[in-house]
Amino acid sequence: MKYLKAINTEKLIINKSEFISILYPISNDEDILNHIKETKKLYPKATHYVTAWVRGENGEYASSNDDGEPSRTAGYPALEMLMQHKITDCLCVIVRYFGGTKLGAGGLVRAYRSSAVKAIDSASFYNKIKVKRYNLIFPYSLIDSLEHILNDNVQYIKKEYLDNVIYEVVFLNSSIDLLDNIKHQITITELPESIIKIDI
Repeated sequence: MKYLKAINTEKLIINKSEFISILYPISNDEDILNHIKETKKLYPKATHYVTAWVRGENGEYASSNDDGEPSRTAGYPALEMLMQHKITDCLCVIVRYFGGTKLGAGGLVRAYRSSAVKAIDSASFYNKIKVKRYNLIFPYSLIDSLEHILNDNVQYIKKEYLDNVIYEVVFLNSSIDLLDNIKHQITITELPESIIKIDI
């Protein structure tokens, strides 16, 4: 599953109707209610405020609301797009200002689906992964050679420069075995596992 980094908004005009799709990162039911209220304040007098949301580590909680549009023509197509893109902990609100031309059931489904996809395509996401962390303690003279070995294989959590250098790292594309050739010069301590965010 992937997670939304920040609020993202997109607009789409279809047959004079304006569709404004907003993606919000969420972590609980209160977030959902607050963001819907916030959207109604930002876009007053809209015809509809359609919603779809997914929550949980595996996207196990989900819901949608057509807000007066014909059943399953608005919220559900947006929800399908969130699920199809494997997005979780995310609320999609699609604001519609009616332009005077009816789109029909099929047209509404396409419009709300397209609106959700436009917001998804331009948004930034990250993954959460469980990883082992390590403290590497070593002399200043080893900085260049160690960083050359580590290169893009780690994510640095912390760097400290005291009597010795201390790097807290997470191995991404390899393991601690990468340091076999110089580990006699480094003090390596394994730390508890933690969850980190990786941009995608």
